[in-house]
Amino acid sequence: MGKKKQTEQNVKVNRDIASESYMQTVFRRFRRHKLALMSLIVVCILGGAALLAPFIAPYEPDAIVGPFSGAPSREFWLGTDQIGRDVFSRLLYAMRISLLVGIMATLISTVVGVILGLIAGYFGGVADMIIMRFTDMVMSFPYILLVLVAAAIFKPGLWNIILILGFVDWPGIARLVRGNVLNLRETNFIKGNIVAGMPLRHILFSEILPNTVAPILVYATSVLALSMLDEAALSFLGLGVQPPTASLGNMLNGAQSLTVLTRQPWLWIPAGLLIVILVMAINFIGDALRDALDPNSR
Repeated sequence: MGKKKQTEQNVKVNRDIASESYMQTVFRRFRRHKLALMSLIVVCILGGAALLAPFIAPYEPDAIVGPFSGAPSREFWLGTDQIGRDVFSRLLYAMRISLLVGIMATLISTVVGVILGLIAGYFGGVADMIIMRFTDMVMSFPYILLVLVAAAIFKPGLWNIILILGFVDWPGIARLVRGNVLNLRETNFIKGNIVAGMPLRHILFSEILPNTVAPILVYATSVLALSMLDEAALSFLGLGVQPPTASLGNMLNGAQSLTVLTRQPWLWIPAGLLIVILVMAINFIGDALRDALDPNSR
């Protein structure tokens, strides 16, 4: 009886799985990754706190409200910085800037990479050769050196950093999309659309692009994490977001001093921890999405 009941339960589970939609399948697979679920919750909480910073922060981020380099206290939870600004308030606003840089740079690089990848993969020939040789040229430069040179040439600032990172991170997405398009172009349903005389716009954006969304989405999560790290590095070096605007990177700038590192840890540990937590959480989510969107995953 026990074996029969177990068999019936397995049959019911298999029937439910067979009848679920694609998004339900993806969500079911994603839920198996407990670490990714926890990471998603953490990112949502931190993102919500950053979005609601004007309502949560006890002080304005640039207001001098306390003693210079004051230690954490009941009034200032994470202490004050070198000129008396509340570290907790600046941390909330800094997350907004760092997340904005990461998201906008990822959007720009994704759009540029997808468009160039679609053109190179679908049309091939001269277009493919020109785009791929330009992609190879960009990728041949050391990544961090290219970012540093571009940041040094252009005036440091929020939108300049977003544009620099956006236009440096696209080659990987372009190569990924091109490879997928080359495979899809030879499939029967694409050839059927061509024979039927469907418009090029329909073939590229309604037939090919939806079938490449999964790898693009997974790759975009790694670009998001990398863009946030790059912003932090550039701002730490003084080439990124400029004070008094707070970002997680320029809040670490004071850690160049040995005194701050050893005697005033509240000035750099919170910002450093937030960068680590956000980047790790985004990478865990990306790993889970890769498994959840894989058609061969069981």
